[in-house]
Amino acid sequence: MTLGPLMLDLEGLVLTPEERALILNPSVGGIIFFARNFASRSQLVELVADIRATRAELLLCVDQEGGRVQRFRDGFTPLPPMQLLGDLLLKDENGEALLQDAGWLMASELLACGLDFSFAPVLDLDRENCAVIGDRSFADNPEQAIRAAHLFIAGMHQAGMAATGKHFPGHGGVIADSHHETPYDNRSLQQLRDRDLQPFVRLAGELDAIMPAHIVYPDVESVPVGFSRIWLQKILREELQFEGVIFSDDLSMKGADLVGGYPEKADRALQAGCDMVLVCNNRAGALEVLDVLSENPVKPSGRLDKMAARQYPDWDALRSSERWQITSQKLAKLQNC
Repeated sequence: MTLGPLMLDLEGLVLTPEERALILNPSVGGIIFFARNFASRSQLVELVADIRATRAELLLCVDQEGGRVQRFRDGFTPLPPMQLLGDLLLKDENGEALLQDAGWLMASELLACGLDFSFAPVLDLDRENCAVIGDRSFADNPEQAIRAAHLFIAGMHQAGMAATGKHFPGHGGVIADSHHETPYDNRSLQQLRDRDLQPFVRLAGELDAIMPAHIVYPDVESVPVGFSRIWLQKILREELQFEGVIFSDDLSMKGADLVGGYPEKADRALQAGCDMVLVCNNRAGALEVLDVLSENPVKPSGRLDKMAARQYPDWDALRSSERWQITSQKLAKLQNC
């Protein structure tokens, strides 16, 4: 399987003629879905089948974290914010089992629709400091977050889905939202090692992929993490010995604009060590990146192969299974408490 280094998005509920031609471009390696691409599970399955018929090997993914960030809702199990699940570890002896089952259920439902993975779990440490993270985080305590994420990842792996930890080295320490501006975190590298980096250090061997944050840490380098060889090569690859995939965060986010336009952002991210870059919600920007990649092809990363789904369960069999029924009931009860 040969996958190009660009992941892009789609405009609506069906492939347009332009998009059908676009995804045949060898520099395209994946598609990320948003809520605008979803009307019902049956429609999603048809869209996925159409994409697979056009180019079967593409990686298909979504942000299906739970809580505020769940793109597919109607017909899918409502997932709680991860903070609710993380808190269970402190007050419920059955919290460990539900964390693992929640990871399994989230992954299984997506796999049963033909997708490969969700960009999950969030490993940022936060509770209410950063508005864009907040309850997306399992906890603001490193040990609690590590324990919760380990269980959730185990459940994802049981279902056959690769896990992506985000946002390296941790987005919870800043108030600014990198979707709208470039956040600066003035803590020292040692302070980050002692706290925010801990989930990535401890879980590096379990994660299949990592997504860096569009945050500048002046103590380390003057560019956001996803464009930094120091962060991606020296710290993530060499020190943490991470061997999985590195996905850029969306290059359309304002936090990435510090390094230039779309061609410059894509080039800097790939040169820094990203295996695949995301350009979402800006088709013109994606086309600019494709033009540059056509002129200067990037050698495909063999690491991307590990993100493909390991199995695609049957939807009806999944929903009639005892594990799904019990887990969905427990998750509903948790959110109604």
